[in-house]
Amino acid sequence: MARRQRSRKSPNRAVSPVPSMTDEVHKTVVAGDRLIVGLGNPGQDYAETRHNLGFKVVARLARRWKTALGRLECNALVGEATEVLLAAPQTYMNRSGYAVRCLVEGRGVEPADILVVFDDVNLPLGRLRLRPGGGPGGHRGMESIVQNLQTEEIPRLRLGIAPEETEMSSDELVEFVLSVFDTDERETVELLIERAADACESWLQEGTEATMNRFNG
Repeated sequence: MARRQRSRKSPNRAVSPVPSMTDEVHKTVVAGDRLIVGLGNPGQDYAETRHNLGFKVVARLARRWKTALGRLECNALVGEATEVLLAAPQTYMNRSGYAVRCLVEGRGVEPADILVVFDDVNLPLGRLRLRPGGGPGGHRGMESIVQNLQTEEIPRLRLGIAPEETEMSSDELVEFVLSVFDTDERETVELLIERAADACESWLQEGTEATMNRFNG
């Protein structure tokens, strides 16, 4: 596979045109008590890696809603909007479920009212896919959440980062997800982050099925 700029390895081991949500929706996000969790690894070494797209999406939502991921709760950076909690677990990817379980138990959130946002090497770069539940699909962060909450019925928004190469060894895969995006990929990634934030707002306002129909591609 082609050489890419990389960050250091973790100690734990894209886009069809869809209209954006309106500015009015950005101002009036009202649902029940909901939790949107973006997955990634903490620290500057990992900040711009492919594996941290989930962090990027919750940060984009925080900016839209004029809040900040500025407080540590359950070993996650959290920010609050109208009846919605944004969270970025600081446990490293493979232990994300511990922070999520703590938040769920402390806040009394039902699994169906959680949306987990994370990168997916099984989707082409720039594509996204919302699902109401299912297995973790090989993603260690989602696997940790499923194990800790003891259910697969957790909505999740998967963000495509798939490489051009169709097959990679386990070591190459780890190296790939912990690498930064190439320069010629960054415009696609920016559009993906924006569209994923739109999908999160749609999920809050319109529910899973309507959002799947609008955004899945």
